[in-house]
Amino acid sequence: MKRITLFAGHYGSGKTNIAVNYALKLHGGGLAVKIADLDIVNPYFRTKDSAKELGAAGIELISPAYANSNVDLPALPQEVYGLVQNKSFYAIMDIGGDERGALALGRYREYILEENDFEMVFVANFYRPLTRTAEEALGVMREIEEAGGIPFTAIVNNSNIGEETTSEDVKATFKEAQRLSEVTGLPIMFTSVKEDLTQYFEGKSILPLKLQKKIINQEGD
Repeated sequence: MKRITLFAGHYGSGKTNIAVNYALKLHGGGLAVKIADLDIVNPYFRTKDSAKELGAAGIELISPAYANSNVDLPALPQEVYGLVQNKSFYAIMDIGGDERGALALGRYREYILEENDFEMVFVANFYRPLTRTAEEALGVMREIEEAGGIPFTAIVNNSNIGEETTSEDVKATFKEAQRLSEVTGLPIMFTSVKEDLTQYFEGKSILPLKLQKKIINQEGD
């Protein structure tokens, strides 16, 4: 368990839903958790969408002042520095999609690398047009790493086709997720699946997903 967990991936990979659910899981395990929305690219599907659920759980959300408004400026709040400098709690960070979104990491990279207590997690959805294979996903990973300056340390398989996703849809991408793991040498942190599908994945390392309605399934081993 690392103190800082950063979730990044291709646009539409489902990293925001993963970040929110992972924060809730850690909090449910008795850990002090804060979550930050560093997505300055996508104004439509953000961590702030789950502000009520996070607040009810006692999890502090740090997000741009104009998130979910008709004004969306590429500015991040100063509180994010406290997130990477204050070591008294666990920090979850939702990074913007692709290399453009990863550029926001630059201002915090020095603190994160110096502490060296982080997981940089690539959220893969092999049903997305530009990440259908391990090779395509690897290309996106390298672009994000170059832009953000922080190497990936793990993979989450979040392959899904939205609310219509079945357990077989998830299982069908296990092989591609394993190929990405082998090509990169990185472990698969977990597979994420909708709560109503968890019964089909006994013995697997999974993260049951709830809340946001857009992208909900994943996998890993």
